[in-house]
Amino acid sequence: MSETQPPSPSSWSAIPLDLAGLVLRLLPACADRARFAAVCPQWRAAELHHRVLPVLPLLALPDGTFYSLPYSKRFRFPGCGFAGYNSACGRWLAFLRDDGCFLVDPFTGATVTLPALSDVRLRPPHADLKHIPEHERHTRGTWLLIRNADTLLLSKLMLCSPNLAAAFVCHEMLGQILLCRPGATSCSVRAYDECKDYKDMAFYQGKLYAIDYGEDLFVVNIGQDESTGDPQISRIGRIINGDPCDLDWTPSNSTIKIKVYLVESCGKLLMIRRKIWCRLVLDHVLAGESEFEVFEADFKRSRWVSVTTLGEDQVVFVGRSCSRAVPVSQYGMKGDRIFFLDDDEYYKGYSHKSNETSIGVYDMIDGEVSSPLPMVSWKRD
Repeated sequence: MSETQPPSPSSWSAIPLDLAGLVLRLLPACADRARFAAVCPQWRAAELHHRVLPVLPLLALPDGTFYSLPYSKRFRFPGCGFAGYNSACGRWLAFLRDDGCFLVDPFTGATVTLPALSDVRLRPPHADLKHIPEHERHTRGTWLLIRNADTLLLSKLMLCSPNLAAAFVCHEMLGQILLCRPGATSCSVRAYDECKDYKDMAFYQGKLYAIDYGEDLFVVNIGQDESTGDPQISRIGRIINGDPCDLDWTPSNSTIKIKVYLVESCGKLLMIRRKIWCRLVLDHVLAGESEFEVFEADFKRSRWVSVTTLGEDQVVFVGRSCSRAVPVSQYGMKGDRIFFLDDDEYYKGYSHKSNETSIGVYDMIDGEVSSPLPMVSWKRD
């Protein structure tokens, strides 16, 4: 009679999906998730399956290095150079080239191609400056006036869905929203609409929203081009009138500069108002401490409603290119905080005492600002 052979040990690659999910829930850092996925194809598939699990954002520096919160050690993705990216949206880094805009996922190497900013389809197709009265051309700026400017800036880019990308492109402080379908050869813009000082956009519950410097909230109604099926703006309507802060100078030569961000949190659309206290030193306006206020969009009453807490489970990350909210209690992190970057846009109206910057965190409970990575800093753009 032959002896019974002991069962062969199961391979680690055969880890069940539900067990992989339990492991991934204990890994808040993007770097840890990437290391998990790099073990073998089966674990990579498990990470993709559980990608809906919340993860702390990566901090991407202009030189192509990254920080993975909560760690303070910088790293690079092997074999890939991401220096010189122009914007970020979600998992994607955006690179502007003369022949197009390319989005790259640094984790997978996947790419998405968008049209170049110069490849713009006007609506109506034969729009021309001659159809705008002479006295209105510079008092009511349009895309026709700024499209050939040398200083066109991609201020915000969003990959809203597999079939829709939106960008805010501006000259100095004013610009327009462009739409396109990923893989298309051109973007669409409303040629005669007045340029606005948009500060942020958000794709919320299937609709695109934008907020301007005056804290007015706009909804961007999107239709389709009848000939190509590509997305295009049918109308931009104001749905909330803002009530911005008093920005006058005080007798002590101090004032406030404002930044606003849009972010979805717990099913609500929030406006994050950052107040930067500035003072006049000789001929320079120098930025000082920051404080934050949070408002919820009340669509029924068409107004912003002040809120005093994000919730003990919520942390909000805000930046010029990308903002998001993440539940953090499962990671043992303190909530009700706002992480923010000094990734200043052009024409901000103030300067800093130091050429070095870092990431800060604002506590909604006590109003204190601290640094989650006190040993980490980098040069400003």
